[in-house]
Amino acid sequence: MTSTAIERAVRKVIQDMHTNLGQDLTIDDMARTAMFSKFHFTRAFRDVTGTSPGRFLSALRLQEAKRLLVDTGFSVADISSQVGYSSVGTFSSRFKACVGVSPSVFRELGGFTPAMETGRAGDGLFASNVLRGRATLPEDRAPGSCFLGLFPAPAPQGRPVRCTVLDGPGSFELYDIPAGTWYVLVHSVPYGYEHLASGTGDEDIVSVGRYGPLSVQADTLLLPVEITLRPVESLDPPVLTALLDLRTDTRGLAA
Repeated sequence: MTSTAIERAVRKVIQDMHTNLGQDLTIDDMARTAMFSKFHFTRAFRDVTGTSPGRFLSALRLQEAKRLLVDTGFSVADISSQVGYSSVGTFSSRFKACVGVSPSVFRELGGFTPAMETGRAGDGLFASNVLRGRATLPEDRAPGSCFLGLFPAPAPQGRPVRCTVLDGPGSFELYDIPAGTWYVLVHSVPYGYEHLASGTGDEDIVSVGRYGPLSVQADTLLLPVEITLRPVESLDPPVLTALLDLRTDTRGLAA
């Protein structure tokens, strides 16, 4: 089967996920929709999206929960049920783990977070394991602030291990990167559209980029990286991490 046919099958499953967010979708159900064996489907889905079908579905559910928390007056319990959770406690725990704040705090702050942990900031001279690079944006994409984070998986979920916010596409530095395998994920919204940074609105103008996996050992000399941003699309795992509200012009980055 061609890569195009596989991608088309994965897109069909993702569309089915969107349509049935509140239903109990199993891997068997998804494999039938794709018309693959369960083993082949799971492997193909991960190859195309970078994550498993179950994690992708969970991310879509939490993305919808983020939207409902900001755009509606439904209670947390109602929203939990609408996106397929039978236990509001399980929903709240999962939401906080993936978004970084509880559902009630996310709603209170309008879909953002007041601060993001950057890890040790370093001073550029004595910091170890420094990753330098550049994020670039195609000319046909509107420039804007860039959220850049280091994550353990190719999906922007939970609190980043290291992060920074750029005023626009350009050079970046991340200091004191711990040993491990990491992905650099970038999320950019055009100037004047900072309200879309929370990932709860129309994302047609949002741009994303990814670099990794990046293997880091103690005192590793890391080569510069280039990350080219592109339009976000249906195959991209949703941005779940609550981001800073740059409309206040305060970065809220804590070392």
